Amino acid sequence: MTARERVVVIGAGVAGLTTAVVLAETGASVHVIAEQVPGVTSLAAGAIWGPYLVEPRDKVDQWGQRSLKVFRELGEDLSKGVRLTSGIEASRTAAAPPHWATVLPGYRPCEPAELPTGFTTGYRFNVPLIDMPTYLGYLLHRLHAAGGTVERGRVTSLPDAGDQATVLVNCAGMGAQELVPDPGLRPIRGQHVVVSNPGLTEFFSEDTGLSPDLLCFYPHGNAVVLGGTAIDAKGDLAADEKAAAGILGRCAEVEPRLANARVLEHRIGVRPTRASVRVEAEWQEDGTVVVHNYGHGGAGVTLSWGCAEEVTSILAAMDEGDGQ
Repeated sequence: MTARERVVVIGAGVAGLTTAVVLAETGASVHVIAEQVPGVTSLAAGAIWGPYLVEPRDKVDQWGQRSLKVFRELGEDLSKGVRLTSGIEASRTAAAPPHWATVLPGYRPCEPAELPTGFTTGYRFNVPLIDMPTYLGYLLHRLHAAGGTVERGRVTSLPDAGDQATVLVNCAGMGAQELVPDPGLRPIRGQHVVVSNPGLTEFFSEDTGLSPDLLCFYPHGNAVVLGGTAIDAKGDLAADEKAAAGILGRCAEVEPRLANARVLEHRIGVRPTRASVRVEAEWQEDGTVVVHNYGHGGAGVTLSWGCAEEVTSILAAMDEGDGQ
């Protein structure tokens, strides 16, 4: 990408901001348009690295590993909102660990005494934990430093946005359902409860399978993010007090110190989910080039840097083709 390229990125969640940063730092003139800056779903994330999505399998592994490398580098400066943290993922059944976990630093199966009551298997590893409000602020600062600009606004059609750009990058998340349109994109509602930290330094996550009731807690300094829910096909952002009480109860059962922690806030987002993550170019009827980067579900943070660099590679290949 060069300064002659005028790129409009639609969306200011973690996918949009990361993509905008990568493009701006390669020399493009980047302008981000989004209704919320930063995006509410990304702000609501826990967030922990973990590439649980499987399609496209080879790409997901590649994107996740690239992001892991970047997060490890960012974790050397805690002011950016990323730190490497030790913790446990456990199961109440004899579940095998996912393949990606076994190659992480510090990986080992848990001894029975390390597991909470009711859990039969678990494993410990070190992984990046991301404090999303701080991290998204870092991405915005980095984008501005690279010459990128940000505008709050609603994009109602790709052709209209294309009037402002040589290239469009669609990181609209759930907005892509109507913008593309993409009927295969569906919402999965997530809710977290943020409480004061009673002294936790390690994360905990339960492998809950397909249950909509999740159990995890991620310490971020003076606060702990407790999760969570995964309600399929539900897209509203109103706080659910019953769900919040369930989250608090599940987490306190595993870690009793959380029982009396002061509730600081509720975070609700909608995971944009489809059968396969979509990162590819498409030409509109008017000749506008659109590169799609959406459908990450709850793995937007995990795949963010890999997908952003994939977008950049797609555009670079198109530039080379134009020059031949």
